[in-house]
Amino acid sequence: MNAELQHYLQMINDLRNQVADLIQDLPAEALNWRPLPQVDEHATNSLAVLAAHVAGAEHFWVAEVIAGEAPTRDRAAEFRLVVEDGRELQERLAAVAAETQRILQDLPDSVLDETRVVQGRSVSVRWGILHVIDHTALHLGHMQITYQLWMHGRAHPSPRWFERV
Repeated sequence: MNAELQHYLQMINDLRNQVADLIQDLPAEALNWRPLPQVDEHATNSLAVLAAHVAGAEHFWVAEVIAGEAPTRDRAAEFRLVVEDGRELQERLAAVAAETQRILQDLPDSVLDETRVVQGRSVSVRWGILHVIDHTALHLGHMQITYQLWMHGRAHPSPRWFERV
């Protein structure tokens, strides 16, 4: 694996690990809580939904789009998810971590500049990987705020950029 892909994989793993750490040991009530309970366009997502969505989106971009594997993602189900505990979420995150590792470690350098068509739009493989990083970071931020709201202002300990691997 070239240095560029190693850096991308390191960033994806770091962000996903922060997601997993944030939800570790939370009760179902916290995982399923939504700051705004509306069900229309003003609805907010629970920590469980956001964790499942992060895993689903990473699977979609890396396995389905970049690697061309058969589609298996049910995006709509991610947003309906209610969990009894965090085990299922941790398993989803671990499975997508192994999948991403498998695919990116074997990805030839030349593929980074290839294009894939997604919803009628042509994007480079490199763009797809960077999108996974961008998307995961965005939803990690949402999760951090949701956690803080659930904890009545107390934030989850989060390492600064220079403290992370």
